[in-house]
Amino acid sequence: MHSTIKLIASITLTLVSSLVLAATAVETHGALSVKGNQIVDSHNKSVSLAGPSLFWSNNGWEGNEGRFYNADVVAYVQKNWNASIIRAAIGGTSPGGYISDPEDNMARAERVIEAATAQGMYVIVDWHSHEAHKHTDLAIQFFEAIARKYGKQSNIIYELYNEPLNNVDWSTLIKPYAQLVIAKIRKIDPNNLIVVGTQTWDQDVDKAADDPISAFDNIAYSLHFYAGTHKESLRKKAEYAMKHGIALMVTEWGG
Repeated sequence: MHSTIKLIASITLTLVSSLVLAATAVETHGALSVKGNQIVDSHNKSVSLAGPSLFWSNNGWEGNEGRFYNADVVAYVQKNWNASIIRAAIGGTSPGGYISDPEDNMARAERVIEAATAQGMYVIVDWHSHEAHKHTDLAIQFFEAIARKYGKQSNIIYELYNEPLNNVDWSTLIKPYAQLVIAKIRKIDPNNLIVVGTQTWDQDVDKAADDPISAFDNIAYSLHFYAGTHKESLRKKAEYAMKHGIALMVTEWGG
């Protein structure tokens, strides 16, 4: 009898340990927010997440047709890569993107969001456009739809503008665009993290630090870092930005 009790206790402890180890990223961290120059979880601890960004969702791009925008791919990267986050790069204003094929691209965004939610992953919903400020109404339409359907979930991250070009000025073009889009999102979703792109393909985070968005909470700024070409000068920009009080999220990185 005592041996049986010990065996049952041992099995129970093993199952409990497995359940603890199996906690998903969202179960572990909960809602994300900005505190000072850090992105923190629901326990006010700095959080680091890693996972892949999908390629542009556009119809007709390199035979892509959104073939990776499905539950099997999301489950694969969570299981085999231990990914805690995935980025849905929804083509905005380029041919084959939301501007010409809204239903296809919205469906791809929804598939990835729902698959990530099922896997307990965070998902960056990225408006993948280099000239988003030229079509503000379109971005607002897209993000309002996402916020209405998924804004109550704690795993949603909105990325408003992918890699503004080097001649798209932060203070006069990117920031005003972002403020308009943020205002619309916040009417629906007051809490989830919003990431704002920065000038020169998400490199000039120092300009954002000198003129940050102050009217809204839970705002971070995007930095893209590729180690083969982005060297000390970009690291210094990141250090400058954080020393001046803004939080950064590296929504693209690689070798």
